[in-house]
Amino acid sequence: MPPNLTGSRGHEPVTSVASWVVPGTRAVTPGWHHGLMNIMLFHSTLGLRPAVLQAADRLRSAGHEVWTPDLFEGRTFDEVEESMEHKEKIGKDELLKRAVLASAPYSERGLVYAGFSLGASIAQTLALGDDRARGLLLLHGTSDIAPDVTAEDLPVQLHVAEPDPFETDDWLSAWYLQMGRTGADVEVYRYAGAGHLYTDPGLPDYDEEAAEATWRVALGFLDTL
Repeated sequence: MPPNLTGSRGHEPVTSVASWVVPGTRAVTPGWHHGLMNIMLFHSTLGLRPAVLQAADRLRSAGHEVWTPDLFEGRTFDEVEESMEHKEKIGKDELLKRAVLASAPYSERGLVYAGFSLGASIAQTLALGDDRARGLLLLHGTSDIAPDVTAEDLPVQLHVAEPDPFETDDWLSAWYLQMGRTGADVEVYRYAGAGHLYTDPGLPDYDEEAAEATWRVALGFLDTL
């Protein structure tokens, strides 16, 4: 896959889904946003770490409203192996149920779904099942796309390391094509040499240059929605 795949929105490079809301349109009632977004931001498999809250604060400083559901109910981790065990103990269906319950009260506003790694896969699942979704911002992760899903004109932006052991080139190429077939407007940004969770300052993966570039582009993306 090329280093950067961009959709028609034109920034400069640097599971099955079931509809769980009442079908609507991607147009949101005037007056909800006044140019600012309502963002549902999901944490990674490491839990609701300080980096997630810092990211939410950065988005709020740009004028957006942000929610950060704690799908692990207070548990956070520094090691992937332990966090994966905890995730498996909760179970995929329960995690998705918690995410839906956290998001449903605000879906009428037209949410931007966003997330880190595991949280990105959850955000993708919810966004593709929500006809009112305003956008999808994926950091470090993606998910399967059912063949019958449609997401006409949904703005999607993905930021991922290059290479990334959890998001291989072959997988990302297939994901990009499949997402395009849904009708979504997709952009992909790769960051050479960065670790998987390179936006988290508390992890060895952290790459300050890549993180700052990611947030610069992501904030520009949100400004266009």
